[in-house]
Amino acid sequence: MKRREFITLIGGATAAWPLAARAQQPMPTVGFLSAGSPSGRAHLIAAFRQGLSETGFVEGRNVKIEFAWAEDRYDRLLALAADLVSRQVAVIATPGSTPAALAAHAATKTIPIVFAIGIDPVKLGLVASLNRPTGNATGVSFLTGTLPAKQFEILHELVPKAGVVGYLVNPDFPDTATQLADVQAAARSLGPALHVVSSRSDDDLEPAFATLVEQRVRALLVQTDPFLFSQRAYLATLAARYGVVTMFQLREHVEAGGLMSYGPHLTTAWRMAGNFSGRILGGAIPAELPVEQPTKYELVINLKTAKALGLEIPPSLLARADEVIE
Repeated sequence: MKRREFITLIGGATAAWPLAARAQQPMPTVGFLSAGSPSGRAHLIAAFRQGLSETGFVEGRNVKIEFAWAEDRYDRLLALAADLVSRQVAVIATPGSTPAALAAHAATKTIPIVFAIGIDPVKLGLVASLNRPTGNATGVSFLTGTLPAKQFEILHELVPKAGVVGYLVNPDFPDTATQLADVQAAARSLGPALHVVSSRSDDDLEPAFATLVEQRVRALLVQTDPFLFSQRAYLATLAARYGVVTMFQLREHVEAGGLMSYGPHLTTAWRMAGNFSGRILGGAIPAELPVEQPTKYELVINLKTAKALGLEIPPSLLARADEVIE
């Protein structure tokens, strides 16, 4: 073999070694833990993937996603979280689910956790502070405790004679006590009496609405909870059947036929959670990534539903709406 050919051969082989080594490295896996189910969440999962891709991570190309759905069974979360830990995933993402974030935090203090929740993560013990989490968790916090007051104001503007407002909760949801306290405080400060009804399964929903009608409750505020989120089309049907004016926190309820929503943009939060996950995969340290807070809250109104209920939406309310569905 000629000297030039030998050098070329050796040089080519040397250059190929690091490429081969990189090719043999396994793709990192993001463990995705949710208290809900994939049904009705395709747009949110797509937003999470978009956030990952913004940091250069594309599922199937250079990252895997291992989905673990509790299917509205909160008692399954700890086992699902432990399973993800045993699989040695690189990150556990829990967008839109406080119970999932708490389960992941109980399962590991070393694997990074990314959340997107409405409850203050400092009060939950997930982070030491919003600016400097210090532990293995970080993400997005809506801090939605102030939302009920605004939601009551909007309901009063639409149904000024509603002296009693209903509040539908899932008693099995770990956040229920906190959310109920926020709603009760808002009701006390703004005047309306509060009638609480509960539902932990789809069989409980119609009796809950029947109870509201018996108590002459015309306006209803609905808790933000994975189970009630999954029942949003049925909730819209029941509200129309019983003539109840409904206020939700998430626009997805209004898109499914609910009357109004005022709250954060959930799709944006899931995209941000994907972005956080990608940044951590790229080497960022959760303890040094400040928790981010969405600055925009949106009012969405379904005019078709309003007409079916015989409601005239005040022009001032329509003018403030971020979106009107006709």
